[in-house]
Amino acid sequence: MRTKWFVAALFLSGLSVIGQTLGDISGQVADPSGAGVPSSVVTLTNTATNAVRTTNSNEQGLYTFTSVPPGIYNVKVEHPGFKTTTSNNVEVQVQQSVRLDMTLQVGQVSESIEVSATAALLQSENATVGTVVETKSIVELPLNGREYLNLVTLAPNVSNLAPPSGQAQSRQGADRANLAISAGGNRIVYDYYTLDGVVNTDPNFNTYIVLPSIDAIQEFKVQTGVYPAEFGHEATQVNVLTKSGGNAYHGSLFEFVRNNDFDALPYQFTTTKPGASPFKWNDYGFEIDGPVVIPKLFNGRNKLFFMANDEWLIQRQNFQQAYSVPTPQMFEGNFSQLGNIVYDPATKLPFNNNTIPSSMINGNSQKLLKYYNSATIPYEVAKLTSNYVQNNASPFNRDGFVLRMDFVESSKSQWTGRYSWGDENQSNQTINISGSKILTNYEQYLGSNTRILTPNIVNEARFGYSRFYNALGATSQGSNNIVASLALPNLLPGPPVTWGIPSVAFNGDGFSGFGDNSDGPYENNNNTTQFIDNVSWNKGKHSFKFGFEYDRQNFNQLGNQYSRGQYSFSPNATQSPTHTGGDAFAEFLLGDVYQSTLAVAAAQAAFQRNNWAAFVDDTWKITPKLTVSMGLRWELVPPFTDQITNLFIVKVPHILPHSWCAAIGLALFCPARQLHGPV
Repeated sequence: MRTKWFVAALFLSGLSVIGQTLGDISGQVADPSGAGVPSSVVTLTNTATNAVRTTNSNEQGLYTFTSVPPGIYNVKVEHPGFKTTTSNNVEVQVQQSVRLDMTLQVGQVSESIEVSATAALLQSENATVGTVVETKSIVELPLNGREYLNLVTLAPNVSNLAPPSGQAQSRQGADRANLAISAGGNRIVYDYYTLDGVVNTDPNFNTYIVLPSIDAIQEFKVQTGVYPAEFGHEATQVNVLTKSGGNAYHGSLFEFVRNNDFDALPYQFTTTKPGASPFKWNDYGFEIDGPVVIPKLFNGRNKLFFMANDEWLIQRQNFQQAYSVPTPQMFEGNFSQLGNIVYDPATKLPFNNNTIPSSMINGNSQKLLKYYNSATIPYEVAKLTSNYVQNNASPFNRDGFVLRMDFVESSKSQWTGRYSWGDENQSNQTINISGSKILTNYEQYLGSNTRILTPNIVNEARFGYSRFYNALGATSQGSNNIVASLALPNLLPGPPVTWGIPSVAFNGDGFSGFGDNSDGPYENNNNTTQFIDNVSWNKGKHSFKFGFEYDRQNFNQLGNQYSRGQYSFSPNATQSPTHTGGDAFAEFLLGDVYQSTLAVAAAQAAFQRNNWAAFVDDTWKITPKLTVSMGLRWELVPPFTDQITNLFIVKVPHILPHSWCAAIGLALFCPARQLHGPV
């Protein structure tokens, strides 16, 4: 929390810069006969900031404004011998080519004609296939969870009903877990997200990094088909643009509330019923934009603008979960209530009164029992099914902050800057204190400068840096290294992210297992640095655009499966010689493991790669009614390079007599040599 406001203060004291996905306006200036009028002065004015750009029509009367930030503009055309003509309220959307032809009427320049622009029914300047979702739709349409990407289905041939990535679902959680955009039949891994023109895609699962609030978004565009060579990387482009400030102040203060106080009591199919099902959902925040004005010190109207947004989501939810667990008597080794007979693995004779002597209960099993629960519903009522009920908590917190600054240096130079920060954490409790927790936080710095070198040459430079941290761990981690305190053979204590409770499963008895999920932990600390420079050049009937892009990606991951260990028990050693009776939980108490799966250590990967791209686009206006778009892109995406300590995981089924385990080291709780080594 302190970090984001500290960085915000830096933005206000010394402007940083960002880039954005820009559009362009082009057309022909003609006289009443339709002939082109060369050397006409064309002026473009942003209605929100009063930023002004000018250019001249060429010998065919053609003009083009490239690298135009999305917004509302007035276009004015002047030429001696003709009336001044102005087209008002011309809207430029994300990565849109606007065609605006102007017809001059004979008269004095002091005379003027004003017309109001209307939206084009068909974009004829290029072959790009895409749909822009505007501010009105983003703000006014109902959105579950205020997730703007739910609106991608407003674009034709786009669906968000595809199956999500299973690994992303478990490791990244929240909205990223369920995000599955499929455009034009493409797989969801072919989505490429940009925010204000720079990469907003994490290299791990190709999910987004920054999730801006819908109050901070001006519009976004989903491109699904043919688009200019400027855009590469993946098949589906999702280009998002944040709001910019203007000369007028705007703001909003909001809160959305859900609470179980408004709900009916839930129905439960268990004998233990909760009085309520706690659920609290508070989503609140603010957005404000306008000119930077410091009374008596600085007036930023027409020069310096800002937009700030912060949104908090706090969700608290409890749900009742029933587990099938052993009875308290069984925790002490007494299986007299059990129908099956438990046999001594050494003698193959039934235990007296079907009870394991306390002297035979393994000490390490007793250590693990405190992370399990015995039945709280009497055996006579529930038997061994759904006999323990627990109210599990599933809290979720999210905070996202955006600060954007825009600076009009002159009619030839405009700067923009944005800083985004976010933090998310959620957890899901299971039996006892076990469960998973997911931590995610990110930062993004973006910058750009659009500079008019000559009336026909415009340079657009961009810079972006994104840091994305994501960790899947255990709720039982805390400050206590449970794995180390248990001191189980062959388990090597790792860094804090690997702490937790070993996973224990019972096969064949119907008992719920306990411990933390063996799929993990995983800790990712990724970052991407991006440099882009594009040059637009109008030459006669040609509008050229060429540029290059450099991405430095660092994909750092710590963790793997089974780093806490996974143990399964089956009614194997406690069976009779004729393979009757036996109990998996009894074998757990005796320390007879059926299968153990252990990792040597937490794997660590430090992937790196340098991506390069270059392109050239040509929009050739052969006639006022015929335009040909051509493009060529070169892209180099090499494989990741890495230095990693290789390891393998050993799965060992316990199919040998119990007396042999100490000799060959295959049981869980007897002295064992390490079953691992380098690949």
